[in-house]
Amino acid sequence: MKLSALADLDATRALWKRRGMAKVEHFEIPVDDIARAQAFYTSVLGFDYEPWGDEMGMLRQPRSEGINGDLHLRGATPHPTVVFTVDRIEDTVARAVAAGGEQVGDIQPLSENSRWVYIKDSEGNLIGVFDEIAAA
Repeated sequence: MKLSALADLDATRALWKRRGMAKVEHFEIPVDDIARAQAFYTSVLGFDYEPWGDEMGMLRQPRSEGINGDLHLRGATPHPTVVFTVDRIEDTVARAVAAGGEQVGDIQPLSENSRWVYIKDSEGNLIGVFDEIAAA
């Protein structure tokens, strides 16, 4: 690695130490059959399952170790995604666009004080970002 690349890496690490790095929030797995997928992930990987209606549910770590995720019927996003918690979605989207990514769709409310949006990274991979905001 060139010295200039190492200097850039050191500067980026210092910035994240001051600002706070994004954290993995959860994963999302699209499926064709909720019951079949639930059986697979509970029996093979040991997740607990909490249904959220007929079209989705949460895979939960039984001992609160690691991250949780959801199963949902396959739709517009046909592949698994990872969702990151960020301080503020708009700031993250701006940095993503500046680094060669793009926002996919509008920022969506999840609850009164949480939101999410998908972005594409510089390689075309879809990832989710999530934030919590003060209640209005």
